Amino acid sequence: MIRCIGIAGGTGSGKTALSAALAEALGARAAVVAQDWYYRDQSHIGIEQRLQVNYDHPDAIEMERLARDLALLKAGHVVDAPQYDFTTHTRAAVTRRVGPRPVLILEGLHVLYDADLRALIDVKVFLDVAADLRLARRLRRDTGERGRTAASVIMQYLEQARPMHDAFVAPSRQYADVVIEGDFEIEAAAACILARLA
Repeated sequence: MIRCIGIAGGTGSGKTALSAALAEALGARAAVVAQDWYYRDQSHIGIEQRLQVNYDHPDAIEMERLARDLALLKAGHVVDAPQYDFTTHTRAAVTRRVGPRPVLILEGLHVLYDADLRALIDVKVFLDVAADLRLARRLRRDTGERGRTAASVIMQYLEQARPMHDAFVAPSRQYADVVIEGDFEIEAAAACILARLA
C-alpha cells in the first residue's frame, strides 16, 4: 500500500526542508511531490501582468492536475509532473518523471486546503511557524534563488502572502493530524512524522 504524507504551512515555514529530511530518512522508499511544480502557466500574458498574479492564492495552482497525478502515483503509476520557472512565471518545457514509491511526500501551501488532495493524504502535517521567521526565510529564498529584490519580496508578502495565509493556509491547520509549532528541529519533526507511518 502506498501512503502519502502531506505537509502544509505558511510561506517559509520549513515545508521543503522537512520534506527533504523525510526523503533522506526514507531513501529509495520515498518520492517528493511539490505543489509549486503545479503553478498555472502564465506564458499567455505579458511579463508585467505575470508579476501582478497572486501566486499565494489557491487558484494559482492547477489543483485538479496535482490531485490527479497524486491519485495515479498512489495507484502505482508513473507521472510526468510539470515544472515551473519562477523567474519567468511560466511552465518549463520539460517535465519531471516521478515514479510510485511506498511513501509519497506532498508539500505545499495549500495541500490541506483542497478537499480532493486531503482525501489522498494519509498523514496530514501542518507547520505553524511565527510570521516574522517565515518572512525572513522567504526573503532569503526569493532574493537568493528566484532573482527577486528585497523590496519586491516584502511588498508581495504584505499584499498577497500574508492575506492569503490568513484566508486559506492558517484555516487548513484544522485538518492536520500532526501540528508542529515554532522554530522546530527538522530531525525531531521528521522522526515524529515517521512514527505515524509505523
